[in-house]
Amino acid sequence: MASGGETFTGSATGYADGGGTLQIKSNKGLPCTGNFVYETPRKGSGVFNCSNGQSGPFEFASTGTRGTGTGTIGGKPFTFTFG
Repeated sequence: MASGGETFTGSATGYADGGGTLQIKSNKGLPCTGNFVYETPRKGSGVFNCSNGQSGPFEFASTGTRGTGTGTIGGKPFTFTFG
């Protein structure tokens, strides 16, 4: 989270149709799952839904095997890595 007290890491699965799923978990144990769509070959966006009922939009950039992103959950900005 932007406050620095919580960090997120996870994994992504992309599909041939340009969509996929992203699963992240915070260092405090909050799991979130997001569905995304690639808007260009290396950039996409979607919405996370978390186990605590909060949700929010995100954007990411991918190298194909890993990447970084930003978004908001419950109105709070955060960053994440995956891969």
